[in-house]
Amino acid sequence: MINFQVNGNEVSFNEDPSTPLLWVIREKIGLTGTKFGCGAGLCGACSVHLNGSVVRSCVLPVAAANNQQITTVEGLSPDGSHPVQKAWQEIDVPQCGYCQSGMIMAASALLKDKPDATDDDISMAITNLCRCGTYQRVREAIHLAKNVGDKK
Repeated sequence: MINFQVNGNEVSFNEDPSTPLLWVIREKIGLTGTKFGCGAGLCGACSVHLNGSVVRSCVLPVAAANNQQITTVEGLSPDGSHPVQKAWQEIDVPQCGYCQSGMIMAASALLKDKPDATDDDISMAITNLCRCGTYQRVREAIHLAKNVGDKK
């Protein structure tokens, strides 16, 4: 039995421990904000927080979540009031939006660790792929989020 928390809620999983965490989050728990992109941990659409650090859930076996805390994009704030979510809305970052939950998770982890992130910090931390090319708006929103409220 694998036990962990997702967005503060207790979860138990008693199936194949090598199942990717992404599929447990989406199919078993029903939180679909975390997206499947490449399935190889390269694109970042599946990014979630594991104990506050960003991870790619498509390549992380659910067994690695045992006794851990997972946060998905739905768990950043109950009403979209997290500074990164607010900045994303203000800048109107998404185009198609598919990659954006992963981008938001990566950006929120970055600002938690480096509240005064520089362009170089952003370039190093935000390795998520966006087929629509919203990278400049992502960077702008991250800088805006640095100045918006408490960074949870």
